[in-house]
Amino acid sequence: MAIEFYNVKKRKKVSISESDVKKAKYERKLSDGSVQVRYAFRAQDDDGTNLTKFCSKVDWDAVKAPEEK
Repeated sequence: MAIEFYNVKKRKKVSISESDVKKAKYERKLSDGSVQVRYAFRAQDDDGTNLTKFCSKVDWDAVKAPEEK
């Protein structure tokens, strides 16, 4: 299965194979003291552009990719 990213340099959508994608989790502390967690897929296009696509936790859990540290 391929995941679709938007490449800003090429100004078009690109498909990256799931085997070349890594999962990332971004956490930040909000002013009320709670922690917000955002889930994303990260990859690199053939021209060297770093690609990031934010997604839901359900989609993030469904993909069998290694998690980025």
